[in-house]
Amino acid sequence: MIRSRRLLSSLMKIAASAVLTAGLSVAGLGSSLPSKVAEAASPVCGSGDHGLLGDLQKKHKGPDQMPLHFTDINFLSDWVGRAAGNGFLVGTSDGGCHWQEIYKGSWQFAQIHFPDNVKGWALAAASDNGPNYLIGTSDGGAHWKRIDSTPELFTNLKTVNGALYGFTSNRIYQSTDGARSWKKVNTPPNTRAGSFNDASGKTGYVLTVVPGGGYKVMKTTNSGSSWRTVLTIPSESVIGGELYSRAGQVWALVYGESGMSQVSYSLYASPDSGGSWKRVIGQDTAGGGPAPGSGKVLAAKGPASPGGHPGNMALIGSSTAYLAGGSPAGGVVGVGRSYNGGRSWTNVPAVIKGYDARISFPSQKTGWLTVTSATETAVYVTHDGGVSWNQKFKIPDAVS
Repeated sequence: MIRSRRLLSSLMKIAASAVLTAGLSVAGLGSSLPSKVAEAASPVCGSGDHGLLGDLQKKHKGPDQMPLHFTDINFLSDWVGRAAGNGFLVGTSDGGCHWQEIYKGSWQFAQIHFPDNVKGWALAAASDNGPNYLIGTSDGGAHWKRIDSTPELFTNLKTVNGALYGFTSNRIYQSTDGARSWKKVNTPPNTRAGSFNDASGKTGYVLTVVPGGGYKVMKTTNSGSSWRTVLTIPSESVIGGELYSRAGQVWALVYGESGMSQVSYSLYASPDSGGSWKRVIGQDTAGGGPAPGSGKVLAAKGPASPGGHPGNMALIGSSTAYLAGGSPAGGVVGVGRSYNGGRSWTNVPAVIKGYDARISFPSQKTGWLTVTSATETAVYVTHDGGVSWNQKFKIPDAVS
């Protein structure tokens, strides 16, 4: 088909991004044109479930079936990404205007990670109540293979510049050869979470629990040969937490108790690689009691209230960070954000219906959110840092 000069010009401008979208084409997603070009050719965007996953939706409405729902989201750019759920993976290459099925099968995805648009990793179970295994794909997600080289079952997975980091409840493993072999990272006793800034693991952080109460964030600059404490957090309870780091920013999310569908937690931020810290969020709740930590906070509650649960974080560059949150009591999900490494914080009003959420922000203002609860499960996009959201994919509730 002969295209207009205008369309050809647009295609030439995005030729450099062709590698990014190649994986979606490999996975059977057809056109991999970025949004602006795709909309020029097909100005009408789809909505709802885009006519996809109909057979699975019907199956999951059956008795004793978990409703079909999203569980994670991963975007490589503002336009190209994937959303996974219990037995499926869908993708878009035009900013959510059109979607296609990439995978349908037995794998129940918990986490997905695509360092590029062809190779990917996931934690997934073979059945609803089964354990999560590490699985891998080399064709954009169309086919998955269980990775049997893992020394233990992982509860969390992170990818950093080609390296894989697998986490258990108290150990961290590293692979730099595509999951063919693993090395146990030397970490302090009572390690509960970690984050590394490079594939070599030279610079990294771990969250440890202190016997008798409290948390410590510790840092290594020599691949775990030695560790030093960079933050001490007093706490009556030591439930656990999560660490996130990128460039110079480091974020520590630590949990207190929970109850009555409410969670007490604190979020600490360092803009200078652990040199200084600020207590960003300190959310006390009636159900969970006092949040870990002490001192002044920038925000007395997290995104999504009342008593919201924190979701995952997304870090962009050296200073931008987002935290997802969901409030079962309020029936809403949303995000909080900082554009200056935690020196200030804004909880954007939560307007999306749901109970829990996961986020992926490929750039400072454009991000993707998926509602992961069994009802109201959907995918949304924002182009203004979470102030407004547009629904791009919605799975009808199994029970209306």
